[in-house]
Amino acid sequence: MAVAFLLYVVAEIAAVWAVGSAIGVLGTIALLFAGAFIGSWLARREGGRAFRAFAESARLGRPADAEKELTDGMLIGLGGLLILLPGFVSDVIGLLLILPPTRSVARKVWQKRMQRRAVKFANRARGPVMVVDSEVVMDTPSAEAVKKQPPVIEGRIVEG
Repeated sequence: MAVAFLLYVVAEIAAVWAVGSAIGVLGTIALLFAGAFIGSWLARREGGRAFRAFAESARLGRPADAEKELTDGMLIGLGGLLILLPGFVSDVIGLLLILPPTRSVARKVWQKRMQRRAVKFANRARGPVMVVDSEVVMDTPSAEAVKKQPPVIEGRIVEG
């Protein structure tokens, strides 16, 4: 994670340096401020749309649509935060998260990642399980299940 952050900082410095060399210091500062203002306006507009769509989905009782709109709101918030950070790389990434066509791609990637992590977390919390006909079947009995069983005494009944 530290290496990724270091690479991000180096990329931001290189981008600001390249733009500054091309258009000058004042132009670079003006471009950074313009990006922050336009990006925050766009984030507010798209965030409002996502909130209204989420409220409508929740009101109509459509949880699948509500999940989509909630994820959109989260991505818009992250994009707005990235746009407010100084730098051109973060502005481009933030803009990609805010614009609807690229946000839908990011949403699908995010939801698949979270689904894999949820399955991994669930399996780590309860151990490996097998599902047969919609019922969970444990491979090995847990320690609690073994404690709850009465002791078995093997023997024969002799009448006499």
